[in-house]
Amino acid sequence: MNSRVTGILLLALLISAGATYLVYRAVGARGQSPAATAEVVVAARQLDIGTLVKDTDLKMGPWLGSIPPGMVTKKETILNRGVVAAIYPGEAIMENRLAPVGAGAGLAATIPPGKRAVAVKVNEIVGVAGFAVPGMRVDVLISGNPPGQAANTTGMQVKTILQNIEVLSAGQNYQKDAEGKPVVVQVVNLLTDPEQAEVLSLASNESHIQLVLRNPLDTETAKVPGTQMSTLFGAPPKPPAPPVRPRVTPVAMKQTERVPEQIILLPPYQIEILNGATRSEAKFARPPEAKQ
Repeated sequence: MNSRVTGILLLALLISAGATYLVYRAVGARGQSPAATAEVVVAARQLDIGTLVKDTDLKMGPWLGSIPPGMVTKKETILNRGVVAAIYPGEAIMENRLAPVGAGAGLAATIPPGKRAVAVKVNEIVGVAGFAVPGMRVDVLISGNPPGQAANTTGMQVKTILQNIEVLSAGQNYQKDAEGKPVVVQVVNLLTDPEQAEVLSLASNESHIQLVLRNPLDTETAKVPGTQMSTLFGAPPKPPAPPVRPRVTPVAMKQTERVPEQIILLPPYQIEILNGATRSEAKFARPPEAKQ
Protein backbone atom coordinates (compact mmCIF):
# COMPACT_ATOMS: atom_id res chain seq x y z
CA MET A 1 0.00 0.00 0.00
CA ASN A 2 2.74 2.47 0.94
CA SER A 3 4.85 1.63 -2.11
CA ARG A 4 1.86 2.07 -4.38
CA VAL A 5 1.07 5.54 -2.96
CA THR A 6 4.69 6.50 -3.26
CA GLY A 7 4.77 5.54 -6.93
CA ILE A 8 1.63 7.57 -7.65
CA LEU A 9 3.13 10.63 -5.93
CA LEU A 10 6.36 10.36 -7.89
CA LEU A 11 4.44 10.04 -11.15
CA ALA A 12 2.33 13.09 -10.33
CA LEU A 13 5.46 15.05 -9.45
CA LEU A 14 7.09 14.20 -12.79
CA ILE A 15 3.96 15.16 -14.71
CA SER A 16 3.68 18.52 -12.94
CA ALA A 17 7.37 19.28 -13.51
CA GLY A 18 7.04 18.53 -17.20
CA ALA A 19 3.98 20.72 -17.54
CA THR A 20 5.72 23.58 -15.76
CA TYR A 21 8.68 23.35 -18.10
CA LEU A 22 6.47 23.42 -21.18
CA VAL A 23 4.59 26.48 -19.93
CA TYR A 24 7.89 28.25 -19.17
CA ARG A 25 9.21 27.61 -22.69
CA ALA A 26 6.01 28.83 -24.28
CA VAL A 27 5.97 32.07 -22.28
CA GLY A 28 9.68 32.69 -22.96
CA ALA A 29 9.33 32.12 -26.68
CA ARG A 30 6.42 34.56 -26.86
CA GLY A 31 8.44 37.27 -25.04
CA GLN A 32 11.43 36.93 -27.39
CA SER A 33 9.47 37.03 -30.62
CA PRO A 34 11.20 39.34 -33.17
CA ALA A 35 9.81 42.83 -33.72
CA ALA A 36 8.21 43.76 -36.96
CA THR A 37 10.75 44.49 -39.78
CA ALA A 38 10.58 47.91 -41.49
CA GLU A 39 12.08 49.16 -44.76
CA VAL A 40 14.60 52.04 -44.63
CA VAL A 41 16.79 53.73 -47.24
CA VAL A 42 20.42 52.54 -47.34
CA ALA A 43 23.37 53.50 -49.54
CA ALA A 44 23.92 51.32 -52.60
CA ARG A 45 27.54 52.54 -52.85
CA GLN A 46 29.92 54.79 -50.97
CA LEU A 47 28.78 58.41 -51.02
CA ASP A 48 31.65 60.83 -50.45
CA ILE A 49 31.35 64.38 -49.16
CA GLY A 50 29.83 66.70 -51.75
CA THR A 51 28.10 63.94 -53.75
CA LEU A 52 24.67 64.75 -55.15
CA VAL A 53 22.36 61.88 -54.21
CA LYS A 54 20.70 60.10 -57.14
CA ASP A 55 18.16 57.31 -57.30
CA THR A 56 20.86 54.81 -58.36
CA ASP A 57 22.82 55.59 -55.18
CA LEU A 58 20.01 54.31 -52.95
CA LYS A 59 18.21 51.09 -52.19
CA MET A 60 15.76 49.81 -49.61
CA GLY A 61 16.89 47.57 -46.80
CA PRO A 62 15.31 45.86 -43.76
CA TRP A 63 15.49 47.40 -40.30
CA LEU A 64 14.80 45.32 -37.21
CA GLY A 65 13.11 47.15 -34.38
CA SER A 66 11.86 50.69 -33.99
CA ILE A 67 13.12 53.28 -36.48
CA PRO A 68 15.32 55.98 -34.85
CA PRO A 69 14.40 59.65 -35.38
CA GLY A 70 16.00 61.14 -38.48
CA MET A 71 16.39 57.88 -40.39
CA VAL A 72 15.22 58.12 -44.02
CA THR A 73 12.42 55.77 -45.07
CA LYS A 74 11.56 57.21 -48.53
CA LYS A 75 13.98 57.72 -51.40
CA GLU A 76 12.19 60.68 -52.93
CA THR A 77 12.75 62.80 -49.82
CA ILE A 78 16.55 62.87 -50.23
CA LEU A 79 17.06 62.92 -53.99
CA ASN A 80 19.27 65.77 -55.34
CA ARG A 81 20.61 66.59 -51.88
CA GLY A 82 24.30 66.92 -51.13
CA VAL A 83 26.24 64.63 -48.79
CA VAL A 84 27.96 66.46 -45.91
CA ALA A 85 29.44 63.36 -44.23
CA ALA A 86 30.68 60.17 -45.89
CA ILE A 87 28.10 57.37 -46.13
CA TYR A 88 29.35 53.81 -46.59
CA PRO A 89 27.72 51.01 -48.65
CA GLY A 90 24.80 49.35 -46.86
CA GLU A 91 24.63 52.09 -44.21
CA ALA A 92 21.21 53.43 -43.30
CA ILE A 93 20.99 57.09 -44.29
CA MET A 94 20.30 59.71 -41.64
CA GLU A 95 19.02 63.22 -42.29
CA ASN A 96 21.98 64.87 -40.54
CA ARG A 97 24.37 63.32 -43.08
CA LEU A 98 22.77 65.31 -45.90
CA ALA A 99 22.68 69.00 -46.80
CA PRO A 100 19.39 70.92 -46.48
CA VAL A 101 16.95 70.89 -49.36
CA GLY A 102 18.06 73.30 -52.08
CA ALA A 103 21.64 73.66 -50.77
CA GLY A 104 23.00 71.67 -53.69
CA ALA A 105 26.12 69.55 -53.68
CA GLY A 106 29.84 70.15 -53.68
CA LEU A 107 32.02 71.81 -51.10
CA ALA A 108 29.64 74.71 -50.43
CA ALA A 109 26.97 72.36 -49.09
CA THR A 110 29.33 71.14 -46.36
CA ILE A 111 30.02 74.61 -44.93
CA PRO A 112 28.01 75.24 -41.73
CA PRO A 113 26.18 78.56 -41.35
CA GLY A 114 28.47 81.37 -40.20
CA LYS A 115 31.62 79.62 -41.43
CA ARG A 116 33.88 80.12 -44.44
CA ALA A 117 36.08 77.77 -46.48
CA VAL A 118 39.52 79.23 -47.25
CA ALA A 119 41.72 77.49 -49.81
CA VAL A 120 45.42 77.27 -48.96
CA LYS A 121 47.95 76.12 -51.56
CA VAL A 122 50.35 73.66 -49.94
CA ASN A 123 53.06 71.17 -50.82
CA GLU A 124 54.08 67.89 -49.19
CA ILE A 125 55.83 69.74 -46.36
CA VAL A 126 53.27 72.47 -45.76
CA GLY A 127 50.42 69.97 -46.02
CA VAL A 128 51.92 67.76 -43.28
CA ALA A 129 52.93 65.05 -45.77
CA GLY A 130 49.36 64.35 -46.83
CA PHE A 131 48.00 63.81 -43.32
CA ALA A 132 45.92 67.01 -43.45
CA VAL A 133 42.76 65.17 -44.48
CA PRO A 134 39.11 66.20 -43.94
CA GLY A 135 38.14 66.21 -40.29
CA MET A 136 41.67 66.75 -38.98
CA ARG A 137 42.65 69.78 -36.93
CA VAL A 138 45.65 71.98 -37.69
CA ASP A 139 47.42 75.11 -36.46
CA VAL A 140 48.51 77.76 -38.96
CA LEU A 141 52.00 79.25 -38.66
CA ILE A 142 53.48 82.11 -40.67
CA SER A 143 57.16 82.96 -41.18
CA GLY A 144 58.76 86.09 -42.56
CA ASN A 145 60.15 89.48 -41.65
CA PRO A 146 57.78 91.83 -39.80
CA PRO A 147 56.97 94.97 -41.80
CA GLY A 148 58.98 98.05 -40.91
CA GLN A 149 61.83 96.01 -39.42
CA ALA A 150 65.18 95.40 -41.05
CA ALA A 151 65.93 91.77 -41.85
CA ASN A 152 69.39 91.89 -40.27
CA THR A 153 68.26 92.99 -36.82
CA THR A 154 66.53 89.89 -35.45
CA GLY A 155 66.20 87.73 -38.57
CA MET A 156 63.15 85.83 -39.76
CA GLN A 157 60.33 85.28 -37.29
CA VAL A 158 57.70 82.52 -36.91
CA LYS A 159 54.33 83.06 -35.23
CA THR A 160 51.18 81.00 -34.70
CA ILE A 161 48.20 82.97 -36.02
CA LEU A 162 45.38 80.37 -35.93
CA GLN A 163 44.83 77.29 -33.78
CA ASN A 164 42.50 74.28 -33.86
CA ILE A 165 41.27 74.89 -37.41
CA GLU A 166 39.28 72.09 -39.07
CA VAL A 167 40.35 70.75 -42.46
CA LEU A 168 37.26 70.80 -44.66
CA SER A 169 38.76 69.12 -47.71
CA ALA A 170 42.11 68.31 -49.26
CA GLY A 171 42.87 67.51 -52.85
CA GLN A 172 44.34 68.72 -56.09
CA ASN A 173 43.68 71.79 -58.15
CA TYR A 174 44.80 72.75 -61.63
CA GLN A 175 46.63 76.02 -62.25
CA LYS A 176 48.56 77.38 -65.22
CA ASP A 177 52.27 78.06 -65.20
CA ALA A 178 54.10 80.90 -66.96
CA GLU A 179 53.73 79.11 -70.30
CA GLY A 180 50.01 78.52 -69.85
CA LYS A 181 50.34 74.80 -69.19
CA PRO A 182 48.17 73.21 -66.47
CA VAL A 183 50.04 72.33 -63.29
CA VAL A 184 48.62 70.18 -60.48
CA VAL A 185 48.93 71.78 -57.05
CA GLN A 186 47.81 70.58 -53.64
CA VAL A 187 45.03 72.61 -52.03
CA VAL A 188 43.69 72.36 -48.48
CA ASN A 189 40.40 74.05 -47.59
CA LEU A 190 40.24 75.20 -43.98
CA LEU A 191 36.98 75.90 -42.14
CA THR A 192 37.17 79.31 -40.45
CA ASP A 193 34.97 82.14 -39.32
CA PRO A 194 34.92 85.42 -41.35
CA GLU A 195 37.61 87.13 -39.23
CA GLN A 196 39.93 84.14 -39.43
CA ALA A 197 39.36 84.02 -43.19
CA GLU A 198 40.68 87.58 -43.52
CA VAL A 199 43.74 86.78 -41.43
CA LEU A 200 44.48 83.63 -43.40
CA SER A 201 44.02 85.33 -46.76
CA LEU A 202 46.42 88.15 -45.87
CA ALA A 203 48.97 85.75 -44.41
CA SER A 204 48.94 83.49 -47.49
CA ASN A 205 49.73 86.47 -49.74
CA GLU A 206 52.34 88.24 -47.64
CA SER A 207 54.21 85.43 -45.86
CA HIS A 208 55.01 81.73 -45.90
CA ILE A 209 52.38 79.41 -44.36
CA GLN A 210 53.01 76.15 -42.53
CA LEU A 211 50.28 73.78 -41.30
CA VAL A 212 50.89 71.90 -38.05
CA LEU A 213 48.83 68.76 -37.38
CA ARG A 214 47.27 68.40 -33.91
CA ASN A 215 45.18 65.87 -32.02
CA PRO A 216 41.46 66.47 -32.73
CA LEU A 217 40.72 65.90 -29.03
CA ASP A 218 43.20 68.61 -28.01
CA THR A 219 41.11 71.78 -28.14
CA GLU A 220 43.16 73.90 -25.73
CA THR A 221 44.60 77.11 -27.14
CA ALA A 222 48.34 77.32 -26.48
CA LYS A 223 49.94 80.65 -25.61
CA VAL A 224 53.02 80.95 -27.82
CA PRO A 225 54.84 84.30 -28.20
CA GLY A 226 56.59 83.45 -31.47
CA THR A 227 60.22 82.65 -32.26
CA GLN A 228 62.98 84.80 -33.80
CA MET A 229 65.96 83.55 -35.75
CA SER A 230 68.35 85.23 -33.36
CA THR A 231 67.02 83.18 -30.42
CA LEU A 232 67.90 79.90 -32.18
CA PHE A 233 71.59 80.76 -31.85
CA GLY A 234 71.36 81.74 -28.22
CA ALA A 235 70.25 84.81 -26.39
CA PRO A 236 71.25 88.02 -28.20
CA PRO A 237 74.04 89.97 -26.47
CA LYS A 238 72.87 92.66 -24.17
CA PRO A 239 73.85 96.21 -25.13
CA PRO A 240 76.50 97.79 -22.86
CA ALA A 241 75.10 99.63 -19.92
CA PRO A 242 75.39 103.42 -20.16
CA PRO A 243 78.10 104.98 -17.94
CA VAL A 244 76.95 105.98 -14.51
CA ARG A 245 77.25 109.69 -13.99
CA PRO A 246 78.11 110.92 -10.52
CA ARG A 247 75.24 112.52 -8.81
CA VAL A 248 75.91 116.16 -8.06
CA THR A 249 74.18 117.60 -5.03
CA PRO A 250 73.58 121.31 -5.41
CA VAL A 251 75.09 123.36 -2.60
CA ALA A 252 73.40 126.54 -1.51
CA MET A 253 75.67 129.57 -1.93
CA LYS A 254 75.94 131.94 0.96
CA GLN A 255 74.97 135.42 0.12
CA THR A 256 77.39 138.09 1.43
CA GLU A 257 75.89 140.92 3.37
CA ARG A 258 76.08 144.16 1.51
CA VAL A 259 77.48 147.02 3.54
CA PRO A 260 75.50 150.19 3.07
CA GLU A 261 77.42 152.92 1.25
CA GLN A 262 78.67 155.95 3.22
CA ILE A 263 78.25 159.26 1.45
CA ILE A 264 81.03 161.83 2.13
CA LEU A 265 80.22 165.44 1.49
CA LEU A 266 83.26 167.39 0.26
CA PRO A 267 83.70 171.13 0.59
CA PRO A 268 82.68 173.16 -2.53
CA TYR A 269 85.14 174.48 -5.06
CA GLN A 270 86.10 178.10 -4.42
CA ILE A 271 87.34 180.26 -7.32
CA GLU A 272 88.71 183.86 -7.00
CA ILE A 273 87.90 186.09 -9.98
CA LEU A 274 89.96 189.32 -10.68
CA ASN A 275 88.36 191.74 -13.08
CA GLY A 276 90.65 194.80 -13.17
CA ALA A 277 90.58 196.39 -9.80
CA THR A 278 87.49 194.35 -8.89
CA ARG A 279 87.95 191.15 -6.99
CA SER A 280 85.21 188.50 -6.50
CA GLU A 281 84.80 184.83 -5.44
CA ALA A 282 82.64 182.00 -6.80
CA LYS A 283 81.82 178.68 -5.17
CA PHE A 284 80.79 175.39 -6.91
CA ALA A 285 79.50 172.36 -5.06
CA ARG A 286 81.43 169.06 -5.45
CA PRO A 287 79.59 165.81 -6.28
CA PRO A 288 79.33 163.50 -3.31
CA GLU A 289 81.68 160.46 -3.15
CA ALA A 290 80.62 157.07 -1.94
CA LYS A 291 82.89 155.20 0.45
CA GLN A 292 82.76 151.36 0.41
